[in-house]
Amino acid sequence: MFVIGLGGGTGSGKTTVAKKLKEKLIPKSCEILPMDNYYKDMSHIDLEKRRTLNYDHPDIIEYRLLQSHLKSLLSGKTVEIPTYDFVSYVRKPEKILFNPPEVIIVEGIFALYYEDICSLYDLSVYVDAESDIRFIRRLMRDVNERERAMQSVVDQYVETVKPMHDAYVEPTKRRADIIIPKGGFNNKAIDVVVSFVLNKLDGVT
Repeated sequence: MFVIGLGGGTGSGKTTVAKKLKEKLIPKSCEILPMDNYYKDMSHIDLEKRRTLNYDHPDIIEYRLLQSHLKSLLSGKTVEIPTYDFVSYVRKPEKILFNPPEVIIVEGIFALYYEDICSLYDLSVYVDAESDIRFIRRLMRDVNERERAMQSVVDQYVETVKPMHDAYVEPTKRRADIIIPKGGFNNKAIDVVVSFVLNKLDGVT
């Protein structure tokens, strides 16, 4: 099994890169393990209070559960990964059965943050993009997919998203083996990653 840690700022193109990697790695089996699924359940907190919490700080991720699942997958075991409702900020009752593939892509803004998880990666990749592009992508995603009001997204970006990115996400770039500029549009860089992974899986040095 080969494990890729795929980090980068919000809206940088991580999901696009992950999907392109999965597609280009065919016929190898590859699955994406989204770190977004591991946000902590906030059902014990009033909904109005939940909306004011900082969801861009690394403490919001239940990373020990992710670490446990990743170790189980590496040992050949199937796991049930959680699902998350970003409208109400709670864990959904449904879980996803995740079978061990040949390649796992752990994708999320904090994918390169936790040392205990980074130690399980065979390759660490940071997806980079200009801050204004990332903001626009985040705005469109939160309004269209997470039913957020535009002003709420803007306020959150100014108050927590950008400060947390500067403090906790941007520094993880130093842990990357490969940095992909221009996000999901950098097909040359994506092809370099694909070639590296395939060579490792096939025993080519």
